[in-house]
Amino acid sequence: MELSDRKQKILCMAVEEYIRECSPITSGSVKDITSLNCSTATLRSELNALEAMGYLKQLHTSGGRVPTAQGYRYYVEKLLASAEGSDVELEKVKDIISSRTSSLGDIVSGIAKIVSEATNYPTVVMFDGYENLILKEFKLIPLLDDKVMVLIGTNAGYIYQTLEIKATEQECGDATNYLTKHFRGETIGYMIGNIAEYQDGMNGEISAFQSVVNSLIEGLKKLNKQKLLNVRREGSAKLLSNETVDDAKKVLSVLEDENALSDILTLEGNGDIEVTVADEDSDCSVVKAPICVDGRQLASIGVIGPQRMDYAGIASALKVVIDSLNDLKGE
Repeated sequence: MELSDRKQKILCMAVEEYIRECSPITSGSVKDITSLNCSTATLRSELNALEAMGYLKQLHTSGGRVPTAQGYRYYVEKLLASAEGSDVELEKVKDIISSRTSSLGDIVSGIAKIVSEATNYPTVVMFDGYENLILKEFKLIPLLDDKVMVLIGTNAGYIYQTLEIKATEQECGDATNYLTKHFRGETIGYMIGNIAEYQDGMNGEISAFQSVVNSLIEGLKKLNKQKLLNVRREGSAKLLSNETVDDAKKVLSVLEDENALSDILTLEGNGDIEVTVADEDSDCSVVKAPICVDGRQLASIGVIGPQRMDYAGIASALKVVIDSLNDLKGE
């Protein structure tokens, strides 16, 4: 059933007030907060109707009402349709990523930390596969103990690897030049999938250090299968102070479960902010969004909390991340 404009306003106000005050909504509180020109009796009737429709519920027979999971979902749908970010709130996001002089791990950790501090909720970034990263440069450096350090510059930051292989400085230099010449501007996925086509040329140009390249490719294949999870718990204290012990425990237990985090951070693929509201089937709510550079999704970011969480503030923070990255070119 479609909600009238008045019911929509009352429901959204009820959700926002409950998130802010954690206090049940009554017809009197609705009249005090809203500018609706109607009597308390009319507002009571509207609250009764919203309860009958499943958007609100009464904790006690004579008490006020609180939002249900259905009520939160309706509120979130309305919210996401008009979500806007604050450039002032998360300007640091642009600074972290636009420099791209750090490792991907540091960049991922930095984004998660900023969002967690801005929203006061635990935040997780999941870097799921490296195949979409665009290669910019290579640097292979021989180390002691028969090892080679590899720095791979990408459009989103650096990847560091250590290969358990012996190579001379000349061989590493030749490998650096060969890889940069043939794969600069391509994705890691392309290099992994097409390296065999360069085998003949490699035998002619880099036969002395082909084992270095082969070892590098194997390392990237393993790396590409890993999910890099970075969990920031700056907002955990708020959970313990503002939520029931049971609700806080549910969220904190999810943060310790990598498989659960991987599942809840998986996106539908539409490129927008997505929200899951906690109910009897899920222990926590999550507001999540893709992290994209040059139109390619590199990771997903999710803010995790209880059912009664600040969806508007979180959506605003994530909108800044999305907009900042959409404006960023991986040059």
